[in-house]
Amino acid sequence: QVQLVESGGGLVQAGGSLRLSCAASGNIFRINTMGWYRQAPGKQRELVATITSGGSTNYADSVKGRFTISRDNAKNTVYLQMSSLKPEDTAVYYCYAQQLRWPPDNYWGQGTQVTVSS
Repeated sequence: QVQLVESGGGLVQAGGSLRLSCAASGNIFRINTMGWYRQAPGKQRELVATITSGGSTNYADSVKGRFTISRDNAKNTVYLQMSSLKPEDTAVYYCYAQQLRWPPDNYWGQGTQVTVSS
């Protein structure tokens, strides 16, 4: 089992910044891709950004150029630096991790609320 715990969410004004952190613990062997998804009220959960253990990144078009995902493999932690925040970024942000085993396992954090005011 892998546990993912997010932190860093909160309330921020439009144009501001927040940094989310997600620490993985438990059986972290062979975790490859980690990332962030978000879910706004009334909407489906959507991809925000992912990063592989080798550092390859992928971003949703809506956040490209504003958000930066990074990870510290030694600390088993992934980060999401969010800048130039917009009200439409308001959502619960969920940490994600993929474990390379058979069958592959996917893990989710409990979510952290990000609210961007106008």
